[in-house]
Amino acid sequence: MKPDIGISEKNLAHSVAILSTVLSDEMMLYVKTRKFHWNVAGDSFMELHKLFETQYGELETTIDAVAERINKLGSKTIGTMNEFSKHSSIKEMPGKYPSSKEMLKELLKDNETIVQLLRKGIDNCSNSFKDAGTADFLTGLMEQHETNAWILRRYFA
Repeated sequence: MKPDIGISEKNLAHSVAILSTVLSDEMMLYVKTRKFHWNVAGDSFMELHKLFETQYGELETTIDAVAERINKLGSKTIGTMNEFSKHSSIKEMPGKYPSSKEMLKELLKDNETIVQLLRKGIDNCSNSFKDAGTADFLTGLMEQHETNAWILRRYFA
């Protein structure tokens, strides 16, 4: 049964497309953060190991929330790495094991990219698709990524 929540089917499809990209970005960032957690080394090993663990733990919760939001809007959720990689603006680093500083820079860049994309998604959901619920949901995600970016940026102060 299709949802009857005051948003046209066409606008729901647009919101789901945005959410699918968000889900893909979150999943790709999760995988990258997990890889860095496993491979970090050097002077700040334990500190960064714990930081990355905290951030990928938050991403696990976020991924589930985004997938559920897609379902709430009446759609199926993508769920393969192939699909995520097709929809994501976050790029993997196969075969590369950067220094801890480069890991921080890479995660900072990815979080800031997600913040920028979420801002566009918020505007579109709010203004073009009349989907205040998804706009509000995306705002919370944006604030989380702004915080993570701020934390990562502090390593370069």
